[in-house]
Amino acid sequence: MRLSTVTLAGRPTWGVVEGDTFHDTGAVLAARYPDLKSAVTAGLEGVAEAVASAATTPISEVTWLPVIPNPDKIICVGLNYEMHRKETGRAEVEHPTIFGRYANSQTGHLAPIVRPKVSTHLDFEGELAVIIGKPGRYISRADAMDHVAGYACYNDGSIRDFQYHTHQFTPGKNFPDTGAFGPWMMTPDELGPLPELRLQTRLNGVVVQDATFAQMIFDIARQIEYCSSFTRLEAGDVIVSGTPGGVGAKRNPPLWMKPGDVVEVEIDRLGTLRNMVVEE
Repeated sequence: MRLSTVTLAGRPTWGVVEGDTFHDTGAVLAARYPDLKSAVTAGLEGVAEAVASAATTPISEVTWLPVIPNPDKIICVGLNYEMHRKETGRAEVEHPTIFGRYANSQTGHLAPIVRPKVSTHLDFEGELAVIIGKPGRYISRADAMDHVAGYACYNDGSIRDFQYHTHQFTPGKNFPDTGAFGPWMMTPDELGPLPELRLQTRLNGVVVQDATFAQMIFDIARQIEYCSSFTRLEAGDVIVSGTPGGVGAKRNPPLWMKPGDVVEVEIDRLGTLRNMVVEE
């Protein structure tokens, strides 16, 4: 299944996307699951069955919100592709580089990514987001993929000068409306094996990042194992799994996103996340 959080005529809801049609399963299951996070927490029980009785709307008429607008945690993995590690000049490490993003820094598909008035150094980072479906602590690598509810496209938009104020990434990663997440999450049974899938980021139609998930330094199972060692993963948590090389900050000259730009993150079989850049 493909599942999204949207607004319809100003009413927030969630549902199943099939082709060009949105099924408002959130309205059918409102008493059980007030939001997509609660449906994920319940293992999506009853969601497929609710599609038949759900009202339908063309996806052209919905307003997309972040797939999970209210996660308990967004855990981001940095420097997780060798090309990106090398372009940053960082040393090889034995464990994933971790930082956090706040839920209110996110934005949805076709919604603006906002360049703040305090900076012009807005960078793109196309990534795969992993939505946790089953909570756990000290999850073994062997069991890790059983905890995944689905995957989505993510653009971890970064305000680089604020990121580089210190060695801590947090300020540059948490400006409002910079973390794009969507359009939908796809369940693992539909997406299939990850390593062969390709991720591309395009800026105004030009490919700026291109990699397969087989090039990750720490695969998804290792990320789940590591993250669950220092925190309890909850259903609806999001792990943003790292960006490939080619980021704007490491180009000569740097390539910053500016108002009017269109940025897209496409993942094979999963879909395309598209946003326009605006100025605060």
